[in-house]
Amino acid sequence: MKSTKFFLFGGIFVVLCSSFAYGKKKERVKVEKNTKDHIYMVGVAASFTDSLIYFTDIEQLQGIHIGKSRMLPDRELYSQQLKTHLEQEEGLTNRTCFVYFSKKKKRMDKLITKMKHRYQKTAALYIRQVNPNTFHFRKLAEEGASTTR
Repeated sequence: MKSTKFFLFGGIFVVLCSSFAYGKKKERVKVEKNTKDHIYMVGVAASFTDSLIYFTDIEQLQGIHIGKSRMLPDRELYSQQLKTHLEQEEGLTNRTCFVYFSKKKKRMDKLITKMKHRYQKTAALYIRQVNPNTFHFRKLAEEGASTTR
């Protein structure tokens, strides 16, 4: 009697576990297929020796592949674009540049508003806008993007 109950519950357990595992694999495949979409991106540049903080406008980039890790591939190259622009066009050196991204523009608006509010609390910091007529993020090429460092 005990062995019959053991095998019955063991069989039910195996069937339930395999059915749940099968459903999750299907979801993962669906998510992976739909990850090549548009994202919204904003750049922030700050310096430890200067009181100016620069923000770019929120920009939409098409066809960016976001993988399983949900991280922007080669994001350091996007921040390098901002750093290069500030050094060459504006003459601002020694800037640390950050890039923030999201699939939802509303989330980016909320993040930037929160960051600007935090910086405005400190009277010693000044917020400036990067000229949107002279700077835009450029989408990196699909092939060899990680080798162009």
